[in-house]
Formats: sequence, structure tokens, C-alpha cells
Amino acid sequence: MRRRLDRTAGRATTVVAATAVLGLVLAGCGGGSGGGTKDEGSGGGKGGSTAPTVQLPSLKGQKLQVTAVWTGPERENFGKVLDEFEKRTGATVDFVPSGDDMAGFIGSKVAGGGPPDIAMLQQVGVLKEFAQKGWLKPLGASAKAQLAKNYAKAWRDLGAHKGTPYGVYFKASNKSLVWYNAQAFDNAGAHEPKTWPDFVKAAEVIAESGVEPVSVGGSDGWTLTDWFENIYLSQAGPEKYDQLAQHKIKWTDPTVKRALTTLGQLFGRKDLLAGGNSGALQTDFPTSVTQTFSGGDTPKAAMVSSADFAAANITQTKARVGTDAKVFPFPAVGAKSPVVTGGDVAVALKDTKAAQALLAFLASTDAAKIWAQAGGFISPNKELDQAAYADAVMREIAKALVAAGDDFRFDMSDQAPASFGGKPGQGEWKDLQDFLKNPKDIAGTQAQLEKDAAASFGH
Repeated sequence: MRRRLDRTAGRATTVVAATAVLGLVLAGCGGGSGGGTKDEGSGGGKGGSTAPTVQLPSLKGQKLQVTAVWTGPERENFGKVLDEFEKRTGATVDFVPSGDDMAGFIGSKVAGGGPPDIAMLQQVGVLKEFAQKGWLKPLGASAKAQLAKNYAKAWRDLGAHKGTPYGVYFKASNKSLVWYNAQAFDNAGAHEPKTWPDFVKAAEVIAESGVEPVSVGGSDGWTLTDWFENIYLSQAGPEKYDQLAQHKIKWTDPTVKRALTTLGQLFGRKDLLAGGNSGALQTDFPTSVTQTFSGGDTPKAAMVSSADFAAANITQTKARVGTDAKVFPFPAVGAKSPVVTGGDVAVALKDTKAAQALLAFLASTDAAKIWAQAGGFISPNKELDQAAYADAVMREIAKALVAAGDDFRFDMSDQAPASFGGKPGQGEWKDLQDFLKNPKDIAGTQAQLEKDAAASFGH
């Protein structure tokens, strides 16, 4: 997901360390799975030690409720983290899935007087909204100490609002990747594209081989925002990206028209989309990934643009990450390939000893190591031993993220108010679904995006 670090009201944003990230991702593409250490236990700072790196209080008899959007393998792997917390503290943790509308879910719980103890938010904009409303509890001393030791300043700033630290970025992601079925590419004689024209050409070559080229999870509108953001960042550049993210320029700006025109070169070609446009609109994110790597010699698609966390869905098929399922950087539309990043930030809605203990645990290398070993996860925790990652692909992606330090940018839609950038069936998600349905209506799409953005940003 994305980076620069603006220190004004629109702080937090997009990764510009593209060169380093892309080189490392490419270096990791050939690695097979299973290359990481598999030590038992929850410890694991540098050196692979199994000794705990954070001391947790006894919480026997106390109960915690945690909510996140995660389902399937992600929920299962996060459960392993929570299991270790329970084991070490004696607390009981109840996981409650929020669904995609996290802001709506939390809002209803707060209104009913029963918010969860901890929420894993996906949008910076939502964190700021919740903090402004007084719903969030500041980080305690132990969590702040873990953050200071383990996180670059940019990540600490992302979890703060008006100078007060509220959140721990437990899970991060690189959203500027394209995963592909190696056998489908080989059969078609296609090669990893480095530029957008090469990407479109590769899709045409694959289509001629009899396989539908690109899988798009259009029923989950957030996937479409990722497509737009990658193109816009690469084509318009970081400065314009930051301005659009903060609504300092309008969605009717010529740079938006140019980006939608470019995206229309794919979305306007139903022969290049798995299931055509209507099929893409009915495909959810998990299916967009799994249909690319199942079916043996006749997969439903050859490639899917998705973040590193797609690895968790790939492992549900028989495909092996790094061998059957490979990855290349999102192709350069402008001078360089984009790198858009995102992340899940843990915040407390109740100021209890148990909630603060879980935040401190999530900020530690102990917690990060558990999910890193399970796969489908990268951490912004700079002290995590990179050997903990389950395979070479994830290890290289994680190494690049940490190497970016404070020089990165965050997902644009995640920075916006939830009503525009983070709710199913409305705002940017809905507007880009309508664009996928009718890619020729660029002016209409821009006008609707601007109308919705203006209403959400309050001007």
C-alpha cells in the first residue's frame, strides 16, 4: 500500500521506495515455499531466540473481544496470534468478524453501548474519525515502548492523531503486485511485463492461448480502488497522488481522466477479463485469486493484481508460491512502477488492562513472528527476524517494506473518510464498480467520484 509522509493534516500516504521494493520482489520470485525457520514458540526477535520479547501481565478470568475484517486463512492465522496471547496471559479472547464495513460495524456497537475492546482498522481515515469522536483510547506505556523499539517513525505517526498515539500497525501489505500462473504464462509464451503496454500485450497473448488473462474481484469494490491507485501513482506521480488523497484537487482533474482512460484499456476489453465485465463484477476477492491458480492446465485466469496477502488464498489451491504462483511488480505506467501499501492498525475502544496488554503484544516481535511463520503476512516491525517468514517471496517483500523506513505512501482510499473510501455500495467503491460496468463513461465516473468525495470531505 503506498508512501510519502506528509506532516500536515493529510499525513500518511504512499511508498516511493519503488526501486528497492521492486528489485527485491523480483529477486524473491524464484524462491519456493518452506524456506523460513519454523521454530516453535512465540518469541523471536533478531537471532531467532524463543525467549519472549515483551512481558505480559496475568489476565486470568478477563475477557476480550476483538474485531477485524479477516475471514478464511487470514482469520485462522490471526487466531494463532490470539491463542498465544491467551496462553501467556490467561485471558479469553473472542474474535468477531466485522464484515467489510468496519466503520458501520463499530458505529453500531458504540451506539448500542457495547463496542469491542480492540478493532483492527484498515483505513487511516477511519482511525482519525474515531479519534476525533473520542471513541479511541490512547496507547499505554507498554505498547508505546514496543512501538518505539520496533517501528519506524512513519508507522508510529500513521497510528497517531494530533500527536496522540492510538494504534499499532500489526499487518502491512504491498498492494502493487501482480500474481500469475507460471504454467499459463509458459503455455502462452508470455513474459513478465515491465510496462503497462507490455502488460496489455501479455494479456492479449494469453487470451490467444485460450485462457482468460486477468482475474478481477469486482464484487469487492476495494480491489478496484487498488487498480486505480497503482495506475494513478505511477502516471500522475507522488505529488498529485497526495493532493488527490486529501481532496486538494478534484476528481474531475485531467490526471484522473488520464488514469481512468488507461484503466479502461483493460476494463474496456471484456476479452481480457475472466468472465468479462459482468463476470468480474460478480467475483469476490478470494475467488479472483483462487480461480487463477486452480484448474490445473486450464485455470479460469492467468493473473490477478493483488497484494502480498493473496499468498494465503493461493495456499488454498494446490499451487506452490514461488513455483506455480509467481509475482511481478505492478507494471510502470509512467516513469517507474508504483508501490502502494496498506495495513491493519490495532486500536482500543475500551481502556482496560487486557486491551492495553494485547496492543503491547501486537507491537512485539513475538506476535509478528507467529503469523509470519504461518504465511500470507508481512509486518512493518523492523526488529522481526526476516528468517521467520515462511517462504522466500514473502521474505523479500517484507525486507523491502522494512528497508523503506519512513519513505513510503499509503493506500489512497484508506486515507479518505469511510463514507467515500471504505464502504461497500457507496462512494469510490460503488463508483468504480459502475466504471467497470461501463468503462466508456469516463466523464460520468469522474463527476460521480467528485460529487461523493466533496460530500464526504465536507466541501
